[in-house]
Amino acid sequence: MSTRLDHARQLYARLLTSQSANPRLERAFELVPREAFLPPGPWDIYAGSGGRYVETPSADPIHLYQNVLVALDADKHINNGEPQLHANWIGAVDPEPGEMVSHIGSGTGYYTALLSVMTSPGGRVLAYEMEPALAKAARGYLTPFEGIEVIEGDATRLALEPSDIIYVNAGLAAPPPHWLKALKPGGRMIFPWRPSLEIGTAALVTRHETGFAVRIGGGAYFIPCSGAVQAGEALRTPSRAEAKTIRSIWITAERAPDDSAVAVYPEVWFSSKSLSDGAGGGT
Repeated sequence: MSTRLDHARQLYARLLTSQSANPRLERAFELVPREAFLPPGPWDIYAGSGGRYVETPSADPIHLYQNVLVALDADKHINNGEPQLHANWIGAVDPEPGEMVSHIGSGTGYYTALLSVMTSPGGRVLAYEMEPALAKAARGYLTPFEGIEVIEGDATRLALEPSDIIYVNAGLAAPPPHWLKALKPGGRMIFPWRPSLEIGTAALVTRHETGFAVRIGGGAYFIPCSGAVQAGEALRTPSRAEAKTIRSIWITAERAPDDSAVAVYPEVWFSSKSLSDGAGGGT
């Protein structure tokens, strides 16, 4: 028999995925209980104003089925992320059954579980988490799900397995070259791009035969990815307007920046030219 909580989760899933027309994504959000990846309530919900958190009035998990961030470690501002953003991102990378996913910055595993459901049957998800307490919690919370391995460590230093999807939940100015190289042909990587303190946006990278195409999406502000390149290391920083023109990304060791370079970092650079326009073809 359906319960009040079941109904709340069904509505939550329907609202989050209303623009995607992906019944598998809606079903994943409906099936995975958010409260199973959080400590016992009441919970601190991020109010979004001045870094304040507001405590839920009770430990009833129905409070969790809305588009809010829920604190995992309020002191460090580590949260169970915004469901609508993740619904959009998971929809953008469109996981298919049997695919291999590297989830970087997995926290306690709620969105890892959703990725697992989307890639079942036959898929694998490697969940990377640097915070020992979060990695430990994720191992316990993810026990009921198949094909998941939690790896405690720094994904910017660890080799990634060849991946159909790299799903990054920590902000960075540029992805490490080995992440790009780990993408299989047709592979997708989505990450929060922070080329400056003023700019935070989703970047969707797709690997093609001729290189890595990039599509810039909506706003995305995450805590920094420890070990990854940050804005202060840029050799060239884009303006807000320039950041919207990004169409491809290149590994500097394989191709030097040319006159289409909009954002340049020691090991990678972003171009305003698409792959079909001959991006990276020289000055």
